[in-house]
Amino acid sequence: MNEPSQPHQFYQYLRKVCISTLIIFIITFVQLYWSVGALAHQMSSACLECSFFEDAVLMSLVSAILISGIIALAFFIKNIYAKALVEFTTLTIVWTFMNYSVFVDREASWSTYDFNAEIQYTLSVSMVPVIILGCVCIFLLRYKK
Repeated sequence: MNEPSQPHQFYQYLRKVCISTLIIFIITFVQLYWSVGALAHQMSSACLECSFFEDAVLMSLVSAILISGIIALAFFIKNIYAKALVEFTTLTIVWTFMNYSVFVDREASWSTYDFNAEIQYTLSVSMVPVIILGCVCIFLLRYKK
């Protein structure tokens, strides 16, 4: 009787992970456009033919997989507040780094920004979107049923 139950549990877990990854992908994509979408019409210094949309999709996909893996590891944390803190911190760090990367690629590399100015700009455009969408993402991940 345990045999049919094991594959069913695996598929349930796989479905849960896929839904979580999709939620993270969508919210990451929205976060990128909200934070650094003003740079969408500027050329990338790394790929002159790449559009902001292509970059955002690729970055969202890679980060969704990475963040889903880290959140899956947070499964072992029993305290719900500690788990939410780990998840929120992970989202915040990854998203802020992505925003920094886009800014450096599309704006700072074409100009004379120093490192402090790059960080200051990134934090100024990232603060509100990252906090709001981070809370939305954690809420959706916790209550996706």
